[in-house]
Amino acid sequence: MSVWLPSAPCTPGACVEQARTAAAVPRAVLRLTAVAALLLAGIALTPLGGRLPAEWVRRWCRAIVRAIGVRVRLTGAPAPAGGLLLVANHVSWLDIPLLTAVRPARMLAKTEIRQWPVAGALVARGGALFIERDRLRALPETVARIAGALGAGAAVAAFPEGSTWCGRAQGRFHRAVFQAALDAGVPVQPVSLRYRQEGGGPGTAAAFVGEDTLLASLWRVARARGLVAEVEIRPLIPPGAHPDRRALARAAQPVSPEPAWTHTALVTGRPVPASPVVF
Repeated sequence: MSVWLPSAPCTPGACVEQARTAAAVPRAVLRLTAVAALLLAGIALTPLGGRLPAEWVRRWCRAIVRAIGVRVRLTGAPAPAGGLLLVANHVSWLDIPLLTAVRPARMLAKTEIRQWPVAGALVARGGALFIERDRLRALPETVARIAGALGAGAAVAAFPEGSTWCGRAQGRFHRAVFQAALDAGVPVQPVSLRYRQEGGGPGTAAAFVGEDTLLASLWRVARARGLVAEVEIRPLIPPGAHPDRRALARAAQPVSPEPAWTHTALVTGRPVPASPVVF
């Protein structure tokens, strides 16, 4: 188990629901084609770097999510400019464009993402800070690199759970990345991400967990109908509001996603009252 990427109990077989209503195959293919076109356009424009207006980047990221058939509901005040640590719970590969739609940022990513088709090249060219998740000795150097980027005025986006969860269960925020925010003296912007079926409860079709493959997840999302991504920009945590990284991680941790359900309910099919998340 890595300090950066702990394992989660969520698996495609136990947690991920297939859509009850699915788009026709031709429509799903059109959706994926549109996503691929947007990603290729993004790769073509990455040499422009910071010269691209932030609003263009936000709109492009939202366009990717909409192109695959997912509606976006964004609530909360806009994230401020300047050095900022942007953190969120982690459910899906969709989380990456959704966080960028909140505030364009350098993504903290595991090195394996470099190998993803198309998207890997885009993340790398976008200035991602890659983590060697199996090298504990590299942790201080990685925290220092993140702090350096933050101190230089960049936004850095991270998923402190270290692993994707199905959305009806979640992990704890790990503390290491918050040390970088403390060292750089920058605020932390927490964001909560949820996926729901239109007009219904939480949906797990968007979850990208366990041994799921990127292609299988892309196809499942493209065929889903009525999938909604809810993005809640929570109150900003200013520098100095918490004395150490443990307290800062707890303050940024989102509340339990669904009080009426636990991960056990997904596996057994029986609703079980959830215990409150202990901060």
